[in-house]
Amino acid sequence: MPDNEYCEQNEVTPEQSEESEKYRDVAISGARHLIHCLSVIGQIEGHYILPPQNKTTKYEHIMPALVAIEQDESIEGLIIIINTVGGDVEAGLALAELISSMKTPTVSIVVGGGHSIGVPLAVSARHSFIVRSATMTVHPVRLTGLVLGVPQTLSYFEKMQERIVRFVADNSRISPQRFKELMLKTGELVMDVGSVLTGEDAVAEGLIDSVGGLSEAIECLYRMIEGN
Repeated sequence: MPDNEYCEQNEVTPEQSEESEKYRDVAISGARHLIHCLSVIGQIEGHYILPPQNKTTKYEHIMPALVAIEQDESIEGLIIIINTVGGDVEAGLALAELISSMKTPTVSIVVGGGHSIGVPLAVSARHSFIVRSATMTVHPVRLTGLVLGVPQTLSYFEKMQERIVRFVADNSRISPQRFKELMLKTGELVMDVGSVLTGEDAVAEGLIDSVGGLSEAIECLYRMIEGN
C-alpha cells in the first residue's frame, strides 16, 4: 500500500466481512489536509434485507463509520459522495441527522442522482454540491408492503413527511412551502407525483448550495478546515 494512503475498514463479524468490504472508508493523508471519503450509493438498506442483486448502502455500516470519523482527531474533514435511488426512509433520515450533527467539517456532492431520501442526505452536509448532469427526485413518502386503510396510516404518512420537510428546510435554503410544492407537483412524473430537478435547478431552488465537481467540493472542504 502506498505511504500516502490510509485505509480503514469497519470491524465486522466474519460472516459480514465479504459484504462490508465495499463499504471501506478511505482517508488520504498525503494531501493538504487529512479528509475522509464516504460513499452513499445504490439503494439505502434499512430494517429489511434487499435482494442480493441490488447495489445497496447498509445504514448499520455507515453509522459506526460516522461515529469513528467524528472521534478521530486526525481526520480533519469528511466528503460524502452520493449516487442513490433512495431507499428506506427512516434509515436514510437517521444517517442524515447524524451527518448534520457532526462537528467535523462536511461537504456532500451529488453525482448521477440523489433521489428520494437521498435529498435529505445531500443537504445534511455543511455545504452541498451537485454536478450539472445529476438529477434529484422529490416526491411524497411511500411505503411498500401491506398498508392498512385506516386514519392512523394517513397520520403516520403525514408525520413522516413533515419530518423530512422540516429537516430539508432546516439544512438548506428552500422553504418548507416550496419543498412541499415540488413534492406534490403533478404532471411531471409518469404515474407518480413529484418533481425531477437537474443540477442547476436544484441550486436555483435553494435545495443544493452549489453546482460543482470533485475539485470544487474538496477545495470548499479545505477552506472549512482552514477556517476552523
